[in-house]
Amino acid sequence: MASTYVKSITGLLAASALLMGATGATAADRVKIEWWYAISGKLGDTVQQLISDFNKSQDKYELVGTFKGNYEETMAAMVAAYRVNQQPAILQSAERGFMTMLNSGAVIPVDQLMAKQGYKIDWNDFVKPVAGFYIVNGKPAALPFNSSTPILWYNADAFKAAGFDAPSDTWQGLEKQLYALKEKKVTDCPMALPGDFQWSLIENYSAINNYPFATKANGYAGLDTEFVYNKTGVVGQVARLKKWVDDSVLKIAGQGVAPISLFTSGTCATIINSTASHSGVEADAKFKWSAAVMPHEEGADVKNGTIGGASLWAVKGKSEEVQAGVAAFFNFVAQPATQEWWSKATGYVPVTNAAYQKMKTDGYFKDHPTREIAIEQLSRGEPTDNSRGFRFGNHNQSTSILIEEIQAVWTGKKAPQEALDSSVKRGNEILRQYEKLHAGK
Repeated sequence: MASTYVKSITGLLAASALLMGATGATAADRVKIEWWYAISGKLGDTVQQLISDFNKSQDKYELVGTFKGNYEETMAAMVAAYRVNQQPAILQSAERGFMTMLNSGAVIPVDQLMAKQGYKIDWNDFVKPVAGFYIVNGKPAALPFNSSTPILWYNADAFKAAGFDAPSDTWQGLEKQLYALKEKKVTDCPMALPGDFQWSLIENYSAINNYPFATKANGYAGLDTEFVYNKTGVVGQVARLKKWVDDSVLKIAGQGVAPISLFTSGTCATIINSTASHSGVEADAKFKWSAAVMPHEEGADVKNGTIGGASLWAVKGKSEEVQAGVAAFFNFVAQPATQEWWSKATGYVPVTNAAYQKMKTDGYFKDHPTREIAIEQLSRGEPTDNSRGFRFGNHNQSTSILIEEIQAVWTGKKAPQEALDSSVKRGNEILRQYEKLHAGK
């Protein structure tokens, strides 16, 4: 099925290239565009297919993509390369690196780039929670690319064996079900702890339950933001998860074991993981599975989840020819046909309404209902200051601190409140350093 969409994209963009006056240049004459990206495995293969499609759609530019490691490693490579003027023309950067990229002085805002090169993109067509994250002062700074959100994956066979049709939509109800799965000896592992638990079980938990993660609208309203998640329901959430770990209801994957594999192998009955896990789950799970929106607290004012994934940034220091090529690729990515294919091939959220509506009209979600869950979760209620997203300077550093402190809870070295108090204190020191460095920007 994927090849059909590849052909449609290539045909559409090839026609566009002809209308714009393609020159028939040889490969040697093409302007080389370097793109450093940070996703691997099946998703990385799909990136290479996207690159191939773009190169086939026109004959002026040659896009060359290089996997540079995970998001942190790719960012580190970018910083080192920029210092010696060896940077790529395009960088894929995770949402946690948004403020770092925005204030780096090393990027061209995507709206400026596209306008200068004569491309008209309807930025209002981008899905609200996605667009809201990347828009600054009414203008998009980066091109949304692989946007995701965590959802609850579950073994439908296991739930049926325990007498349940589907997971509860509340944490309280889900807890009863997980314990029942174990007590009824359906499984020794009711739930696997995701590798990025801070994103799904802490940050998205806060947003969905409309808890403030930090002051100043989670950083949207100023660099003088301060973390406050040690004073919200997050404390109870960590305590609950610790109890699950102690009771062998929540399993922590061993060294070198991908948490999602605990689910796809049938070892664990549930996991809260990215919607981008679709391609892997579809390929590897040999049992009847399904997915649902993340649970919320009983009585909560339920809001949208927040996005993860990454965006594409145009990097400064390149020739006008290269910048024109970057804009051409960004325009290619923004096409509804490309968005539709990318979402179907990966499980990432279609970031434009046009692509989403096309998929819906064509009946795609009737045949693949779990693919629409992420959109439903991102669209619950009107976004608030607590659910719009997170904008923190040096977010990777404060995230590493949060992970470290919660891991101390898992091992029994710290109580939940103690760990979160320490995480907030250390994280706020990171925020103050960033504020001092970027004051006035």
